[in-house]
Amino acid sequence: MNGLAAVTVLALLEYLVLGAMVGRARTRYKVEAPATTGNPEFERYFRVHQNTLESLIVFIPALWLFGRYVSNPLAVALGLIFIAGRIIYAVGYVKAPEKREAGALITFGVNLILILGTLLALARLKL
Repeated sequence: MNGLAAVTVLALLEYLVLGAMVGRARTRYKVEAPATTGNPEFERYFRVHQNTLESLIVFIPALWLFGRYVSNPLAVALGLIFIAGRIIYAVGYVKAPEKREAGALITFGVNLILILGTLLALARLKL
């Protein structure tokens, strides 16, 4: 379970970094809190951060359940792919919103594997 804890901490750290990037973008693009709109460049940073939160809500419990009921090492590997996917997503989205697709697909794919894998494992256990 140490690997799962490490991946979870890395994912949360990534989220904190994205939040710091939003704060920096607020200053750079002069978007006063609590506003979340008004400058398209700022809005990209903000959406990356919010979309990552939305993905984490699924990812973290699915990661731990998959690690428990399917495979811990495979969960760790999938978790690292998820983190890389979020980096690809963030870099693409900040450059141009239409460049976020690859990272979004990676994130969605990992979450889908984690959920379906756990569901199949639980069905085998007849829970």
